[in-house]
Amino acid sequence: MVVPLEMGWRHLLFENWPVDADVLDAHLPDRLTVDTHDGAGWLSVVPFTNVAVRPRGVPSRLGVLLPELNLRTYVTCDGEPGVYFFSLDAEGVTSVLGARCFQHLPYYYARISLARTDDGRVGFSSHRRHPGARPAAYEATYGPAGEPFSAPDDPLARFLLERYRFYTEAPDGTIRYTDVDHDPWTLYPATADVETNTLFTANGFRFPETDPITYYSPGVDVIAGRSQRLAE
Repeated sequence: MVVPLEMGWRHLLFENWPVDADVLDAHLPDRLTVDTHDGAGWLSVVPFTNVAVRPRGVPSRLGVLLPELNLRTYVTCDGEPGVYFFSLDAEGVTSVLGARCFQHLPYYYARISLARTDDGRVGFSSHRRHPGARPAAYEATYGPAGEPFSAPDDPLARFLLERYRFYTEAPDGTIRYTDVDHDPWTLYPATADVETNTLFTANGFRFPETDPITYYSPGVDVIAGRSQRLAE
């Protein structure tokens, strides 16, 4: 069982699309139920970087940097809300293998770069290199565009971001969960110039026809607990 981890999530973009709940349900394990807001399920693409990833209690200077990109949706299980990841692309081979083995998360090795642009925005590029996996690529430049606000004060932002558990399906078909702890999100309206996004195709979805609702966050510090098996 993996030890609890500490890390920081930094320079996050949240691109959020409403999607028919039945479409999402077809991609979920049986025990998970699509969580809806305004009658729709939601898909989100989230590029960001993890900083100072290390076992809990280890000094932050000994942590590792791990740029990441994920495609996720929102679910409940026995009434408990959480996040379900369809894919997570990350730069570190060791971290990808560890997350697959110990957290049962669908991580894929990718070549990822994240850097600040001259105008203070974030340039992000990810190209999957995982052996045997469907190709997936994402390239975007993004940043804040407005005044900050607290996610709990906005109904949609609260639904999408104020979640403190993620669910995974283990190879034996059991559902596992991991609880996370962090301060409430501080968000900004965001602009994003997305040049490439093949995550939906790689995960068996049609690209949504509507424009996304986008948020930017400078980040939060996070503690992720142990992966635990959900009681039958």
